[in-house]
Amino acid sequence: MSLTMYSLTVPVLKKGINTLAGILTKAKAYCDGKQIDQSVVLNDRLFPDMFPLARQVQVACDQAKNAAAHFAGVEPPVFEDTETTIDQLLARIEKTSAYLDQLSAGQIDGSEARPVSFVVGGYKMAFPSGHVYLQNFVLPNFYFHLATAYDILRHNGVDLGKGDFLGDMGAEVSMA
Repeated sequence: MSLTMYSLTVPVLKKGINTLAGILTKAKAYCDGKQIDQSVVLNDRLFPDMFPLARQVQVACDQAKNAAAHFAGVEPPVFEDTETTIDQLLARIEKTSAYLDQLSAGQIDGSEARPVSFVVGGYKMAFPSGHVYLQNFVLPNFYFHLATAYDILRHNGVDLGKGDFLGDMGAEVSMA
């Protein structure tokens, strides 16, 4: 199988948000088991100037859907940032995944050479190509928010390990 823009985007972004769903599911069980109000964990942050957990999840989902839409040359859907529970965040992840499923390889392949531009937070972002956008913005930004969500949960005592972050690696692993 050759590498295409579709294979480097949609499956990668879906894997990331599915991993995020897995760690949030563990966080929900942790909160339930320890009788911790979910809002405590959802509003926690690593440092005062960083987003809290709920916003990290929202941004990761937004990054996935918006990037895929930009590669496909379509307007991304807008999701309101109203989630206040883990179940609501899991529903947002499902909605994001369903949106990614709607985009085809035919829409995305070839976008590596097309310029990508959009406005975010009052800033106009203009990338000379989809390839530059993917390498220098999409993947680093997406993984930053995934890792930060993981770190917030780990810091709060949720039993997570590296395998929870990596998810299904598509490899057979055994003791040597």
